[in-house]
Amino acid sequence: MSNTLVYSAMAVYTLAFLAYIAEWLFGSRSKVARTANALTATKAAAQAPKVQVKAQAGTTVLERPQVVTRSAVGARDVPDGPGAHGGDEQGDLYGRIAVSLTALAWAVEAAGVIARALSVRRAPWGNMYEFNITFSTVAVAVFLTLLALRKNVRWLGLPLVTTVLLDLGLAVTVLYTASDQLVPALHSYWLYIHVSTAIICGAVFYVGAVGTLLYLFKDSYENKLASGGQPGRFATSVMERLPASASLDKFSYRVNAAVFPLWTFTIIAGAIWAGDAWGRYWGWDPKETWAFITWVAYACYLHARATAGWKGRKAAYIALIAFGCWLFNYYGVNIFVSGKHSYKGF
Repeated sequence: MSNTLVYSAMAVYTLAFLAYIAEWLFGSRSKVARTANALTATKAAAQAPKVQVKAQAGTTVLERPQVVTRSAVGARDVPDGPGAHGGDEQGDLYGRIAVSLTALAWAVEAAGVIARALSVRRAPWGNMYEFNITFSTVAVAVFLTLLALRKNVRWLGLPLVTTVLLDLGLAVTVLYTASDQLVPALHSYWLYIHVSTAIICGAVFYVGAVGTLLYLFKDSYENKLASGGQPGRFATSVMERLPASASLDKFSYRVNAAVFPLWTFTIIAGAIWAGDAWGRYWGWDPKETWAFITWVAYACYLHARATAGWKGRKAAYIALIAFGCWLFNYYGVNIFVSGKHSYKGF
């Protein structure tokens, strides 16, 4: 039943993927072009200093031009784009259908995870297959939660569903493991605490990484416009629909900063569990080492994000390196490295 539900979720995610593609393709490009032209005119008007003269008791007072404070990343004063649908009613309809299909696929996949838990009679994250299906379920839940909180994150739908399909495809082919019991060391209530928080952190870190990657693209696009360059039609059609680079950077920073304390707790919980299971809290096992490296990398990102001279693109590069460390800890350590966290199969 669990396998059938997972395959069914993949089918619905595929329909959602096609709906997101339709949202981007059929959203009015002319509306985006008009938005870009209006933005250019607004920039030109904003750059001209305005001086107002007031008369006070017979004395002429010259008011200084209003200074526009640049964002933390040094970006320009650029408004957010109209969204993936490009402000078009038809595109918006496809987007709403895509979100509805995503929610349906998430419900089916969550049912598959629950069925897997009932099958093995334990927490459904004892191997990489179970970790994968649970991870993608939580990642979609984060996306739907942000939408429910009325956050403008529908631009995240297409890369999210694409990644989820790749993740589930890898899970059901390469990483699939039949239902089985765990080794004795894993029979602990810490399995529910430590691994569940690791999955939540990974899902949120993934959302932050997508935002960071899109920030780099949007920042390059805005820099090209500011220097008088003319991006291609495809780049304009896509980039003008995304939020401004400053908004994407702020979104990524807030997401990573919010989950960083939970990642700290995850490492502490793992150390406590190691003390119960193996008689030592820390032994520089490969999984422990890379979890710590990931923690250091994200700590460096948060520090760089608040340090003059490292804001913006430099901090974004550190954020992507940090997520790369998390991915290696997730895949690389389990597949290529042997240690106490390596159990039979995946």
